[in-house]
Amino acid sequence: MKREIINDLIKWKESKKRKPLIVHGARQVGKTYIIKQFGKKYYNNLIYVNFETNREISSQISSTIDAKYIINKLELFYGEKIIPGETLIFFDEIQANERALTSLKYFYEDAPEYHIIAAGSLLGIAINRENYSFPVGKVQMLNMYPLSFKEFLIALGRENLVEEIIRHFESNERMDKDIHKLCLRLYRTYLIVGGMPEVVNIFLDEEKTIATLDVQAQILDSYKRDMTKYADNNLSNRIISAFNSIPVQLAKDNQKFQYKVISKGGTSSVFGEAILWLKNSGIVNQVYKTNIELPLEMHKDLSSFKLYMTDVGLFVNQAKYPLYQIDLDTQPTMIEMGPLTEHFVGNELKKNGYETYYWESDGKAEIDFVIQKGMDIIPIEVKSNVYNKSRSLDLYMKTFKPKYAIRVSEKNFGFENGIKSVPLYAAFCI
Repeated sequence: MKREIINDLIKWKESKKRKPLIVHGARQVGKTYIIKQFGKKYYNNLIYVNFETNREISSQISSTIDAKYIINKLELFYGEKIIPGETLIFFDEIQANERALTSLKYFYEDAPEYHIIAAGSLLGIAINRENYSFPVGKVQMLNMYPLSFKEFLIALGRENLVEEIIRHFESNERMDKDIHKLCLRLYRTYLIVGGMPEVVNIFLDEEKTIATLDVQAQILDSYKRDMTKYADNNLSNRIISAFNSIPVQLAKDNQKFQYKVISKGGTSSVFGEAILWLKNSGIVNQVYKTNIELPLEMHKDLSSFKLYMTDVGLFVNQAKYPLYQIDLDTQPTMIEMGPLTEHFVGNELKKNGYETYYWESDGKAEIDFVIQKGMDIIPIEVKSNVYNKSRSLDLYMKTFKPKYAIRVSEKNFGFENGIKSVPLYAAFCI
């Protein structure tokens, strides 16, 4: 599979101000595979250390974290010369070795000529423990997510569609009717399959969306095993309860996350740490309510937020959506598609590097997402069908007069009355 993160890895390799790189992401998004492929293609050799499985080398590195000492130990252990610029050192599951994580500081300060990448599925959890010394300012961080819809199309061999979608997004020219229908059908397939690499591979092999369900269920089970393995019993129970409540939270008229939905009498003091765990593990995205003032990050409401899972296919599985309804060419009437559509758009925006927020006006109007592009605040309204009437967006535009607004829906491309119409399958272009 072609992953766009490869471009970021190449840029890192060629940078004159290169620091040790940490790739962070949820379990099974493809970190190990893609970094190994990168090492094999762009370096003469690769030194791969998995700190969860290779206890021997892990214990040796734990004793001393001097960079030159570690290089010497790795050369002896693997029987290979480590040459700056020609060898990639890959520390996988680095959260399993606290000292190895700290050693990245000394690679930056004392041995910057060596190319080193670290990755960890639960790194966000580990670095928030008090006993971890995180090398602040000494490393570069890079987030990895499940496949975007663009990457999904490329995996299907549909690069031609990607180019066509981008061209129409930039020109606002209407897409050919039949191609538009094809793209919407592929979009609906992606909603079911999602972007976890193993799940996509199963779909490519079987060419049936139903074949992906078991693999998705296994990934969800692995997430819950991590919750019990890397948290004490009391916290793990709260994490699992908060995670299981996500479909219920988004099915409410008011989708704001409410602790009392998890458990009667639930509060932030009870479940706040559990939500932080889910966020740091890369399993969920937290979207805060914000005022429309620059910068948005400084004006977010920390008490009002929504939680979305970082993979839309896993959300479909978790919420037990009937797959045949999602796959219909016409808008399903038996199920609520809004939360699913918002999941998809929010994740595509996140993969493009945006911090996402939402706006609400006294409970009477709501904009699904707002993003900041330089000095512009862009409202993004999400519709699961072709319906275009929106009191909320009208109110927002009259109140704040944005440079333009974006409506993401099943409607074809276009631009009218200050609103850029973007089909759902083109959300990756934003």
